[in-house]
Amino acid sequence: MENIDFNDVRIIVIGDIMLDIYYYGKVSRLSPEAPVPVVKVDNTLHTLGGAANVAANISDVGASAFLLGYAGHDENRKKLENLAEKKNIEHNFISIKNPTITKARIIGERQQIVRMDFEEPIKNNNEAEESLKAAFIQQIEKKCDAVILSDYGKGICSEKLCQFIIEACSKKNIPTIVDPKGINWEKYSGSYVVTPNFSEFKAMVDAEISNKDEDIEKYIRTVAEKYKLQKLLVTRSEKGMSCFDGKSIIHMPTKAKEVFDVSGAGDTVVAILSACLGAKFNLEESLLVANKAAGIVVGKLGTASVTVEEIEKSFDDERKKVISLNDLESIAANLRRRGKKIVFTNGCFDLVHAGHVKVLKEAKSFGDILILGLNSDSSIKKLKGDSRPINNLSDRLTVLTNFSFIDYVVVFDTDTPLEIIKKIKPDVLVKGGDYSVETVVGHEYAKEVKLVKFLEGYSSTNIIKKIQGRE
Repeated sequence: MENIDFNDVRIIVIGDIMLDIYYYGKVSRLSPEAPVPVVKVDNTLHTLGGAANVAANISDVGASAFLLGYAGHDENRKKLENLAEKKNIEHNFISIKNPTITKARIIGERQQIVRMDFEEPIKNNNEAEESLKAAFIQQIEKKCDAVILSDYGKGICSEKLCQFIIEACSKKNIPTIVDPKGINWEKYSGSYVVTPNFSEFKAMVDAEISNKDEDIEKYIRTVAEKYKLQKLLVTRSEKGMSCFDGKSIIHMPTKAKEVFDVSGAGDTVVAILSACLGAKFNLEESLLVANKAAGIVVGKLGTASVTVEEIEKSFDDERKKVISLNDLESIAANLRRRGKKIVFTNGCFDLVHAGHVKVLKEAKSFGDILILGLNSDSSIKKLKGDSRPINNLSDRLTVLTNFSFIDYVVVFDTDTPLEIIKKIKPDVLVKGGDYSVETVVGHEYAKEVKLVKFLEGYSSTNIIKKIQGRE
């Protein structure tokens, strides 16, 4: 995916703000006082943690973040404020009597040895909560594309506050993205999407489940419906992520090459997912980018973030063919200025076979640039049932983008690619099968319609039946 741009996106982050301190050093011996390693500290690093790390992730991809939370009257508050200012993060830290939450980690030879937490429980603080509500309402009246509730279980995300925020966002049609903690999900009821990791999800279903697709599928819909969530995204470490979109389930395998540290990976997923949704990417595009970002950040040590440049670079050369619906119109216009003849066709391409290759190669022969509209996983389920697709979107993209005769692929969620065709107005619209020109969706927006015969005897449905021994 290319041309990722979050510069016009503004996100409000509310949650448990923390200061992360890292002591880096070398280990060469054990202590004579106890059988523990001695770390000779060479470097000390202060970074934004908790909800503040979410805001940092947002800022690092070029979006604007407003950070709202509690902090004490101490030196660590000042350090947090300085770090936020360096990241160009607008912020309002509501003062409380508790110390600013701080986590210190000692790292020896790239291995975390111990973590030390400095915090006190935040009990009912009505005055601070009312101040936070007032500050939130003031900010939501400005430009706001998404709101994140970053709950680390430290006390700020009470049921009363969460419901106040979710209801306020609902009235303005602003998506609320929740990074949850604990098993009281009543407080998240009505939010746009909740993003538990597998352990948190397992605790919610209160059953002995494994990190397998079938176990996720067994419970994810039930949990989402129980708490009236529009979407439910489960991050599954080395297994990737799974999302229930309100109708069907999308599985995405991990993009991590090597895992050094999972600290903050959930923050990255929440931040990048929110930025994508704020930029009006569709859900599957947003999941693809967030999944890619998570794969990058776990390859770094410590609470880290990613940049747009890193995300774009991580989409290898063939992935650069995958474009968003937002970019499609401008790319088509640029191609036309260069005198290119644009051909468009579409399909599910679940199990790519010789018949598909014939249609696609013939389609490319009608012009200079072939743009392929590809049904999303959820779109395929609507058309062909819950047992499809056999291959998920990520796998189908990997296959299709490796064909030299395909120049661009754009994913769509709807039953038909009508909106895509209206945007690009192709010079040639290609359809395979027994159609007449008048029955081809979008024919009125194309200069010409070409009908290509399928290769006899080839069909994804028939191949599946044959594998299953039903033919």
